[in-house]
Amino acid sequence: MPRSLANQIALVTGGSRGIGRAICQALGAEGAHIIVHYHRNRAAAEEVAATLQAPATLVQADLASTDSITRMVRSLGDHNLDILVNNAGVWKPTPLGSTGEAVMNEVLHTNLQGVFWLTQALLSKLRDGARIINISSTAGRVGVAGGRSLYGATKAAVDSLTKSWSLELAARGIRVNAVAPGYVETDMTAAHLGDPKTRERALNRHPLGRLGRVEDVAKAVTFLCTDAAAFITGESLNVSGGFVV
Repeated sequence: MPRSLANQIALVTGGSRGIGRAICQALGAEGAHIIVHYHRNRAAAEEVAATLQAPATLVQADLASTDSITRMVRSLGDHNLDILVNNAGVWKPTPLGSTGEAVMNEVLHTNLQGVFWLTQALLSKLRDGARIINISSTAGRVGVAGGRSLYGATKAAVDSLTKSWSLELAARGIRVNAVAPGYVETDMTAAHLGDPKTRERALNRHPLGRLGRVEDVAKAVTFLCTDAAAFITGESLNVSGGFVV
C-alpha cells in the first residue's frame, strides 16, 4: 500500500525523546525521510533513527541560541523541507515571586523565540505546499497550576503564531496548524505526575479517564501532514481527552 508521505522530508525538533520521538516514528511509518533534531543527547537521537522505517538524518542545535539555529540550518545543505514540526520545548516551573532571569529566559527562548527563529531561518527551505505543525498545549488555553504560568503563556503565543503564519504563508500553499496536548505521560512529565495527588487531579481533568499517550499526539500530527487535511490551516487541534471542555 502506498504510504501517504513517501519521498517527503520532515524536520522534527526535539525528536530524540517523548512526543518528538513518537512523531518521528509516525511520520517515518508513512514514508517520510526524517531529520531528527536533538539538543544534547545524540545517542538518544541515533536510537530513534535506528527505529525508523525510512531514511533519517541527525541535526543538533540549542534552539534557545540564534547562532546555533543558524549553524544547524547551514548543515542541512541542499535539503528542502516538506514538513516542519516545531515540537521541542521545556516545561519548567516559573512561580511568581521566585523565578530567576536564567530560567525565565530558557523557557521564553526555547518555547517561543526558538520556534520563531527556526521557522524564519528555514523559510527559504520550505517547499511551496509544505506543512508546519507547531506543538502548543492546552496550558495555553486554561489557567496553569503549579507555577507554570510562563510555560502556558509561551504556548498561547505559539497558537497565535500558528494563526498569523497561516495567513502569511497561504499564498505559497503552506499550511500551518498546531496540536495542543493535555497531560501526556513522558519522561519530561514523569516527576510531576509521579506525585499521587497531582496524578489524580490530572486524571480528573480528562473526561475520557486517562492521560495522553505520545502516540495520540503523533497520530494527530501525521493527519495534519497528509492530504486528508489539505483544506485545514490556521487551526489548533486539542488532543487532550476533553481536558479543555
